[in-house]
Amino acid sequence: MQVKLNVVVGAVAALLSGAAMSQDMVVKIGHVGPTSGQIAHLGKDNELGARLAIEDLNAKGVTIGGKKVKFELLAEDDAGDPKQGTAAAQKLVDAKVNGVVGHLNSGTSIPASKVYSDAGIPQISPSATNPKFTRNGYKTTFRVVADDVHLGGTLGKYSVTQLKGKSIAVIDDRTAYGQGVADEFEKGVKGAGGKVVGREFTNDKATDFTAILTSLKGKKPDVVFFGGMDAVAGPMLRQMKQLGIEAKFMGGDGICTGELPKLAAGTMGDGQVVCAEAGGVEGEAKKSMDDFKAKFKAKFNVDVQIYAPYVYDAVNVLAAAMVKANSAEPAKYLPVLAKTAGYKGVTGTIAFDEKGDIKNGSLTLYTYKGGAREQIAVVR
Repeated sequence: MQVKLNVVVGAVAALLSGAAMSQDMVVKIGHVGPTSGQIAHLGKDNELGARLAIEDLNAKGVTIGGKKVKFELLAEDDAGDPKQGTAAAQKLVDAKVNGVVGHLNSGTSIPASKVYSDAGIPQISPSATNPKFTRNGYKTTFRVVADDVHLGGTLGKYSVTQLKGKSIAVIDDRTAYGQGVADEFEKGVKGAGGKVVGREFTNDKATDFTAILTSLKGKKPDVVFFGGMDAVAGPMLRQMKQLGIEAKFMGGDGICTGELPKLAAGTMGDGQVVCAEAGGVEGEAKKSMDDFKAKFKAKFNVDVQIYAPYVYDAVNVLAAAMVKANSAEPAKYLPVLAKTAGYKGVTGTIAFDEKGDIKNGSLTLYTYKGGAREQIAVVR
């Protein structure tokens, strides 16, 4: 009899538990990044940042409009390809996600932003830096990093004023990101009184740069800037070494990764590479970032590449806007999201301007010594 009673009690408890769970509000957060292809290590880094944010939100027991929320992550791979990016965006729209964090690349984020705008779904990119991303007038588009006007221009000025570059060569990979940051770098060089002696281009899947590097070698550059990603920059550095080009090598956040020394296969000289990452913290805020990196390593047994902390903050900014608006419905929390100001994240304080750009975005300048990335300075 006691056994039967226990079975009945257990069944009732399970039913009650199921009923309680069915009353929970499910909030779907989409994430898109290149988790396959040449820069899959960066896409996976982003996705892990999103997973950690979702896990932490669920552990806190967030309530929205009086209902306990269960956050779910819907992760898609865009392989860094614009067509696949828009297809992934439409898939998330069809799944009725409440908000999206992504995409990683400007080339995928820009076309996808129209898909999200048409559906009225907020999108925060943790890493798209091309200025065009927030210049289309979409009310749903935001980013938590400084754009290429700031990043490229700062590096261009730095190449002249600090590295004392006299003859500067520029290469880009013809992507929205690579060409955009290279254009802004060139403007920064010229604005600081520097001279660009050559402009060449490749593509984001190339492995042989002999022709363009040989052409540039004859112009004796003391600085070479590359607008593109680390998967291309590594082999380019190897071939510069083989051709005897001893110039400083500069790039934006796309090359500024922990993987670059491996991709360059030991051909980087100490201090040869100078790059900038959109974002950066100093002073008291540095502890939050260091704590996040330690937590990330303990959870996933890998180091943060670049953008995982920005993804983490972006997910939490979406959730904070929902809580403040008492609704996870995009149309209701979007106006609150747009007014985000003073949000204390692991990447610093987040506030959006009227275009959806982060206000007072910072940059961190790095170099590499002994195969490890070393911070030079945080600039605004």
